[in-house]
Amino acid sequence: MHAVRWHLACDRNGLDKQNACISGFMAQMTSLALVADADLVARCRQGDQEAWSELVNRFSRYVYAITSRVYSLSSSDAEDVFQEVFARTYEHLDELRDDTAVRPWIATLTRRLCVDLLRATSRTQPTEEPIDPADTDDAMGRLDDALMVREGMRALPEKCEEILDRFFSRDESYKTIGEALDLPAGTIASRISRCLTRLRRELEGRKPRFEPSRDK
Repeated sequence: MHAVRWHLACDRNGLDKQNACISGFMAQMTSLALVADADLVARCRQGDQEAWSELVNRFSRYVYAITSRVYSLSSSDAEDVFQEVFARTYEHLDELRDDTAVRPWIATLTRRLCVDLLRATSRTQPTEEPIDPADTDDAMGRLDDALMVREGMRALPEKCEEILDRFFSRDESYKTIGEALDLPAGTIASRISRCLTRLRRELEGRKPRFEPSRDK
């Protein structure tokens, strides 16, 4: 909606100004993707609607992963929880005491809503296996680790990210990777080793999402 309004405003200008206006909008959205979580929350509190759109975009996959991979909700139930999570986030963002903790705060909210929904469902449709908090804690730990590794890979050079993704996620052979990336198959093993070293350095002492601004 806010992007639509921006484009409408751009349309009122001449072609050169219109192109500059659209470029400015795209640049702002790109820059927001690099903003620390805490700074993004601060901008949301100030009524920055583009920042709010980025916050939803940043954590949408995380929320969906919790609903589907940790609590195994149906697609319709997952959608209901998703909508409720961000509605409550919008309403109660001022209650967040530590802006750097927005990710675990959203995770806790999502988990509570999932549990509430499953309990409400079990009253009308009893299940044989009750929710085991230990199992969900383990699943959340694995999910957070996987997301941290994924974020670390995105910070690597493009070739490194693709090589690691193809080898570990897609289980492709050295030959297949070499053909796809136009690289000698004999060099793939050493490239994987170097990329893993880069990834390890990236993950060491890594914060949840960039460091917040010190200009407070």
